[in-house]
Amino acid sequence: MKVQPVIILFVIIVFAGVANAERLAVSAPVANIRSGPGTGHNVLWKVEQYFPVLVIEKSGEWYRFEDFEGDKGWVHQSLVGKIPAVITRNDTSNIRSGPGTNNPVLFSVEKGIPFKVINRKDKWIQIEHTDGDKGWIHKSLVW
Repeated sequence: MKVQPVIILFVIIVFAGVANAERLAVSAPVANIRSGPGTGHNVLWKVEQYFPVLVIEKSGEWYRFEDFEGDKGWVHQSLVGKIPAVITRNDTSNIRSGPGTNNPVLFSVEKGIPFKVINRKDKWIQIEHTDGDKGWIHKSLVW
């Protein structure tokens, strides 16, 4: 079977785009997510600090991104930075006092809560919310 050059080129382009994607997080207390690259575009939704995004396109000072649910939008570059961050994926996730299920649950959070990453230990991530709450979460529960 002979692979067509067009297919090879397509695969190279797709993987090059994925490889160039940059993971950032919102650095401002709140960021407007817009339908296009500019303040003249509609605000689709708002996100809080540490909301992680995967940049898929750049237009001037604006980044088009994809989030943990596959939603896409635009954010100004001044509102994001290279902050290690995660966001909860499950309807409910337990935040524990230490890295392991043998540690007590400090609190539980719903889906879509962003956290700054403080530390990692094996499959556990130490996190901090903007309100100062800290704890540990298993990496399978976050994006």
